[in-house]
Amino acid sequence: METNISRIISEAGDFDISVTEQQAESLLKHVLLVNEKNKNINLTRITSIEDAIDRHIVDSILYLKAMDSFDASLRLCDIGTGAGFPGVPLAIMTNFQVDMIDSVGKKVRCVESFIQDLNLSNRCNAMHVRVEDFARDHSKQYDYVTARAVASLRVLLEYSAPLLKIGGFAVASKGNLEQQELDEALRTAKICGMRIVTRETYELPHESGHREILKFEKYKQPSVHLPRRTGEAKLQPLY
Repeated sequence: METNISRIISEAGDFDISVTEQQAESLLKHVLLVNEKNKNINLTRITSIEDAIDRHIVDSILYLKAMDSFDASLRLCDIGTGAGFPGVPLAIMTNFQVDMIDSVGKKVRCVESFIQDLNLSNRCNAMHVRVEDFARDHSKQYDYVTARAVASLRVLLEYSAPLLKIGGFAVASKGNLEQQELDEALRTAKICGMRIVTRETYELPHESGHREILKFEKYKQPSVHLPRRTGEAKLQPLY
């Protein structure tokens, strides 16, 4: 346990991310809870704690590199949260109000239990809902929208745009981003009233993978009505 806590603190420090011992304990507890649930429900293919530290914890907190403030007044929506990545680690590391949504009910029920066990229920929620349906009731409410391994970048931007306030940011993590995917996303961003702000590349510890963290700002209202019908973003992408 102590070795893993030290590893989290050290590996985060390699990316100039400061993690307290208490935060590291909570981050580790989350992956332990995920592994326990994973015995009965398929939440992750990563079962080694060492791999989970690199590919879940560090991978999630890298989103902090694209965030300028961790103030308690800020709201974050994590779409397609799965087992709570990156939403739960970001809640542990910040003072954000965090809403985590997923279309798979059993995953949401797991995340609800993680939130309780980690004492995050005062500022975190997990909800079983499709992102388009959620956006209809939560328009322009968020300062940040995050997503990890959910869809192509252009689809993520369309999902994010109606949720974000003007001046809010969509932050996405990608492995090996192809130029075509980026070009399509940049065209979609214009339609969605968004523009790319930063694109940073990182290598996860122990050759666990290449990551690109892309940050898009919503600077004006979309030129089309969003959200569109459920599923349309994937079936008929904007470009």
